[in-house]
Amino acid sequence: QVQLVESGGGLVQAGGSLRLSCAASGRPVSGYGMGWFRQAPGKEREFVAAILWSGGSTYIADSVKGRFTISRDNAKNTVYLQMNSLKPEDTAVYYCAATPFRSITTRQASYDYWGQGTQVTVSS
Repeated sequence: QVQLVESGGGLVQAGGSLRLSCAASGRPVSGYGMGWFRQAPGKEREFVAAILWSGGSTYIADSVKGRFTISRDNAKNTVYLQMNSLKPEDTAVYYCAATPFRSITTRQASYDYWGQGTQVTVSS
């Protein structure tokens, strides 16, 4: 089992920044891909960003490209989502997830482990 715990969410004004963290524990996550997803009120959960744990390759959704970046610190078993130039439409619960796939995947069904989510609220 892999346990994932997100942190760093909160309330921020439009144009501001937040950095989300996802700490992994349990079985080793080396070789696991990691992803961030979000779910806004009344909407389906959607892909935001993904990173390969070993290779460092990343993929960012078009809706946040140029504003969000994903990174990881293998020594700390932690993945980050840096969110800049936040907009009210970025308001959502943000989830971290882990997948055994060895290539970047945006499919939620490919992710076996999920965190509990952290709320991000962007005020206008």
